[in-house]
This record gives sequence, C-alpha cells and structure tokens, in this order.
Amino acid sequence: MLLAASLLLTPGIAPAAEAADQVAVSGAYVRAVPPGQPNSAAFLALTNTAGEAHALVAAESDAAEVVELHSHTMEDGMMKMRRIGRIDIHAASTRSLEPGGLHLMLIGLKRQLAPDQEIKLFLIFEDGSRAQVNVPVREIAPGTRGHSPERRCG
Repeated sequence: MLLAASLLLTPGIAPAAEAADQVAVSGAYVRAVPPGQPNSAAFLALTNTAGEAHALVAAESDAAEVVELHSHTMEDGMMKMRRIGRIDIHAASTRSLEPGGLHLMLIGLKRQLAPDQEIKLFLIFEDGSRAQVNVPVREIAPGTRGHSPERRCG
C-alpha cells in the first residue's frame, strides 16, 4: 500500500485516468411520457476514447427511483426486455443505446416527463467513476424507434 501511494506522488508517474473522463456521451435523450406513466427510457451514445475497454455498470437519476441497464432480445418469436449487469464499451469505439436495443430504464418516475424538460442522469463506470449528463426530454412519435426529425445529437 505504501508503495502504491509513493508511486502516485512520484514525479512523472500519473495516476490512471478514470473511465468517466475517457467515455464521451452524445445524443442523449429520454422519452416523454403521459401523466401517470411510471416508467420511461433513456438513450445515448457512449464513445470510449481510451485504448482500453470500459463498462457502464449502473446509472441514477433525479427523475426516477431506480435506473436499470436493459437490453431487448428476441426470444421464441417475441421481443423481451431484460435487465443486464453491464454495458461493455470496447477501446476506441462507440456503443449506442437506442430503442429496440440497449437502453437505460427509468423506473418509478418522480414526476411527469414532458417535452422540453431536462433530467440529470449519473452514469457509473466499472472503476467507480461517475459522469453527470443533463438529458433533454423528447416526444417520440410512435413507430419511429426514437429517430424523430427533431432528434439531434450533441
């Protein structure tokens, strides 16, 4: 332990960068929901700029009691949503969370999510580092899988 501490204090030896500093978030949005709807979903792209893999292992939001990592899979001819433990982001690559695939499920909404609002989303990575993202609420037209004309990345 003393050796590890001394290495951190040694000039020229920098501590490893945190995953939250090496993963950029873009195109984030959360689905607007009608009054009384208890759940919603958030979508975004995670770009790993590092030469090593990272993983999103959890998320939190000020707008929901719980945020879970989810995937959609085809099983026995039916699309099923499943909670997963992590979303791997390979080195120097982008992982998209989008309707019909990987996404963040916001469960137990604390308020109605209406268009033009914004929520705070906290992404938690495998090394314990955290990134805060301000996510706009968007109205998603049925059948568009989230790719409505008003959706812009950035």
